[in-house]
Amino acid sequence: MSEHKTSVQLNAEAETQLKRILEKKVADGRISAKDRAAIPAQDMPTQDPVERGKNVREVALGYGEAQARLEAERCLGCKNQPCVSGCPVAVPIPRFIAEIQNGDFKTAVDIIKETNLLPAVCGRVCPQEKQCQAECTLGKMLKNAELAVAIGRLERFVADWERENNKVTVPAVKPPTGKKAAVIGSGPAGLTVAADIAREGHAVTILEAFHKPGGVMVYGIPEFRLPKSIVQAEVNILSKMGVKIETNFLAGRTGTIREMLDKQSADPLRGGYDAVFIGVGAGLPKFLGCPGENLVGVMSANEYLTRANLMKAYDAEKAATPMYRSKITAVIGGGNVAMDAARMALRLGSEEVHVIYRRTRSEMPARAEEVAHAIEEGIVFDFLRNPVRFLGDDQGRVTGMELLKYELGEPDDSGRRSPVAIKGSEYVYNCDTVIVALGNESNPLLTKTTENLLADKKGRIIVDETQKTSLDRVYAGGDIVLGAATVILAMGEGRRAAAAINKLLE
Repeated sequence: MSEHKTSVQLNAEAETQLKRILEKKVADGRISAKDRAAIPAQDMPTQDPVERGKNVREVALGYGEAQARLEAERCLGCKNQPCVSGCPVAVPIPRFIAEIQNGDFKTAVDIIKETNLLPAVCGRVCPQEKQCQAECTLGKMLKNAELAVAIGRLERFVADWERENNKVTVPAVKPPTGKKAAVIGSGPAGLTVAADIAREGHAVTILEAFHKPGGVMVYGIPEFRLPKSIVQAEVNILSKMGVKIETNFLAGRTGTIREMLDKQSADPLRGGYDAVFIGVGAGLPKFLGCPGENLVGVMSANEYLTRANLMKAYDAEKAATPMYRSKITAVIGGGNVAMDAARMALRLGSEEVHVIYRRTRSEMPARAEEVAHAIEEGIVFDFLRNPVRFLGDDQGRVTGMELLKYELGEPDDSGRRSPVAIKGSEYVYNCDTVIVALGNESNPLLTKTTENLLADKKGRIIVDETQKTSLDRVYAGGDIVLGAATVILAMGEGRRAAAAINKLLE
């Protein structure tokens, strides 16, 4: 492991390098592509790996000003802007990075907000390496996607700068139109829809099932990756735009979609809406379906992370949230949720945390940065393994599992090599907690309580190119349509739906 450098050290190094670059820019009147390519990619400052495993404070600390400006100078300012085509909401990336180069951070964040009202969130949790940064010309020039311009980190920097310097402005809202829309769910798709509709002067009410708004951003993503205060700050902007937020409203139970569309309804919360957007996410966890899965101590990552994040189980002195205490935790899966669960288990006191994954590290769908952080923190990865049954004691508590070894065969439909079981390779692995993180499916509540709302065999609501469902005036987007996806993809769907709803309400 390389030496851990502090924020102060990294920013001091960047200041020296930035001074040389700016002097050259003044002397030559420009910086060549070759000079820009020679600027070293800036490391993200982080908490010390040993210390951060004992707290839930944010791991990545963000660029200092010199680091941000130096990283921005690496941008080639391509005329064809390939990075923009890689962004689901088409953020004008070269434009905002050019303003960072100029030192005008407020203009930079304002440019981002032309298409993305959640830059502080997206800058932290979006898989930029698979989207905008994957298309970066500099990364291709250097033949290494990891050396692309750090677009996400720059987005985070200007968003944090705006908030920390009290420069946040509320988007302009047109005069009231008398039309109203309901947004079911306050995750990234719902918040995006609410903002875009409210800007046009329509009244918007967000109906959230939980007691706090934010969707997966508050119940699924841990504090150490996305502080809840940042999500709340984004929600507060919507409130200032006039958006109403009603919590503890379970659509399909508290009120149905048919009731919402009823113009004769006497209840302004449950009915009288001109349009409805469904953005409830995909919150139904998948399980393995193997023997012993109902033992005490075997749980879904959804439940584990919701207790830890939304219900603040990590703060035992203030929150009385029941939480299963563990010594040896095994997490089944290889995605971002598995990384979140494993790293949270460490912070909740597990002496040992293992990630059990049936492929190898190169096939893991989790972000490389999250895997690297987990390894730095001491989490053990057991590759080419998968449970075939869970073992318990006479009190019904899990004591371990029988694992089967695998080897990699031919690639599957996703392009990843398929795991092939090795006969007779079973062995017993001892643990007292198992967290299953195999992804999520759609909750069937809305489709079962809404006649003629069409969904596919996996329960995902079917929409057209404008995000319209099979019902008039009803639109949907995000994970309830895509399956478990990313924040920015959900926001992209939200923008399309909002555009269609605004046209409908003209």
